[in-house]
Amino acid sequence: MSASKCRKSSEVRIEPSLNKSEQEFVARRRISVLQSLQKLSTPCNQENVPNIALLGSGGGQRAMVGLLGCLDQLDKAGLLDCVLYLSGVSGSTWCMASLYQEPDWSTKLQTVKDRIFSRISGPAVSLKDKFAKLKKYFKGKDHFSLTDVWAVLAVTTFVKEIDEHTLTDQHGHNNKDPFPIYTVIDKTCKQRNNGDPWFEITPYEAGYSLSGAFVNASTFGSQFHQGSRKSQLNEFDMLYLQALCGSALADELEIMKMLWQKIKELFQQKDLVLEEYKKDQQERSQEAKGKEKESALGINLQGGFKVKLPEINVFPFKDSNSASVDKCYQMLMNLVDMNLAVLNGKDPSALDESIRAKLNDLSGGQSQRILDKLRPADKTLCMKNYTKELCNFLTDQINLWPFDAWMYICTCMDLWIWGRNYNFLHDITDEAVPSTLPKGDTRDYIDAGLLLNSPYFSVLRKERNVDLIISLDFSEGDPFLTVKDAAEMCRKLNIPFPQVNIPNQDIEKPKDFYVFKGQNTPTVIHIPLFNVVNCGDKLEDWRKKYRTFQGAYSTEMITDLMNVAGKNISNCKEKLMEEISAAIGQKTCSC
Repeated sequence: MSASKCRKSSEVRIEPSLNKSEQEFVARRRISVLQSLQKLSTPCNQENVPNIALLGSGGGQRAMVGLLGCLDQLDKAGLLDCVLYLSGVSGSTWCMASLYQEPDWSTKLQTVKDRIFSRISGPAVSLKDKFAKLKKYFKGKDHFSLTDVWAVLAVTTFVKEIDEHTLTDQHGHNNKDPFPIYTVIDKTCKQRNNGDPWFEITPYEAGYSLSGAFVNASTFGSQFHQGSRKSQLNEFDMLYLQALCGSALADELEIMKMLWQKIKELFQQKDLVLEEYKKDQQERSQEAKGKEKESALGINLQGGFKVKLPEINVFPFKDSNSASVDKCYQMLMNLVDMNLAVLNGKDPSALDESIRAKLNDLSGGQSQRILDKLRPADKTLCMKNYTKELCNFLTDQINLWPFDAWMYICTCMDLWIWGRNYNFLHDITDEAVPSTLPKGDTRDYIDAGLLLNSPYFSVLRKERNVDLIISLDFSEGDPFLTVKDAAEMCRKLNIPFPQVNIPNQDIEKPKDFYVFKGQNTPTVIHIPLFNVVNCGDKLEDWRKKYRTFQGAYSTEMITDLMNVAGKNISNCKEKLMEEISAAIGQKTCSC
């Protein structure tokens, strides 16, 4: 298929220009920005209104709360309405998702902020609600992955809600707010260091920022072939989006430990698990009876021909009694504990012996084949193979909710599958699309923080014409890593970006405001969260108190973090105004 024909008939948009809806949004927003600048007594006209992008880095709940504190102070300083784009990575997207639930949130930020504060400092999502949401994801998606599990078990721990709104729900609801851009990366492009890893998601489109290949946000995740949609799946909700964007809280080992622990916490509620199992068993039984009745009545179900109905095994156990179900339950709990033991360097031998005994009982002594495949358990046990073999066996024995999901999750843990969705560029032919992207009918999307912990490349698209970038950095570790890496990546990609030079004495003790400028580049303001200005001589104490990988914050921790983050704005209001005025002046000269 030629590129021109592909574009003409395709539901995929392959061109660098902005989506029409974004263009209209930006035009309206620039009028609001002009009005805001006039209120601040800053000389400006419609032609030289600067395009200002505010970036929120990753950093888990620290980033979520930190961004909220900064936005609060931007609002109080009268600067929030000067922002055209708001883009986030990882934890910052959790804050964004909460804000954009509310139509025109920036016009009533104090009320919205109080509501978010009350929620994230309040009670946790109930296990029953988590089970119900996990079931929705498991039974309603073509590609269930660890991202769905992370959404239900981890993200809800921090955001304290199950947000089932969608991005397209926001159409027309946020006309007075900055334009939101959520960012992730393409896992394969990152690993192979080719193609275009930078992927953005807005209320209107989802796609590759630098290649300019996009699909409607409501159809992202649906099945495509050569630019045509083959099936329409339900649009992903905001809880899933927050998990897609925010899963790089630590290294892989720590994530695995956290996931196994969260799985244990959910499924150790035995009464709830067995209640769900019985409910699903009854639903399968009713389904079978209904189909048997239809068959007996000779109802034509397909193309005018009678369909031979498949047999539905309502009682999957050869010995379908509570004792058998209990043995399967205990084996799965032991399997979870074995994985945790091995990850924590403990001896899992006793758990292995328990599993072997139950396997033998369940099969009436006929389980030698599976027992032979399970290698003797010790501290160096390969748990991936052990987990796979045991789940394969149990799948043959019991295949009802929630046991089926439980075993599938174990498989996803083994294969480490995150963010899997249909590839909307599958087999598409267009010279503008890197040759690696159309390969395969699925792609995996992961937290952008695994490549660059700030969403620079979403706002560096030349079509967005950004003049000033304000980077709020909530990262752990080197407080300048994101801006240094962005500069180096841009140099390699020939994308205009100012040179970044950091004084040696500032590496360990950063200040609260840095400005980087270049010729024909956007101006970049870099603001580290914890610095010697807002933390004084207790810089290390603040860093230790707010680690990326820890549980949900207390009310006091949230309050203190919002305050210290807000100081980075209130202390720098005049400097921010100077750089905004300078951006206006530079734009005036170029006009």
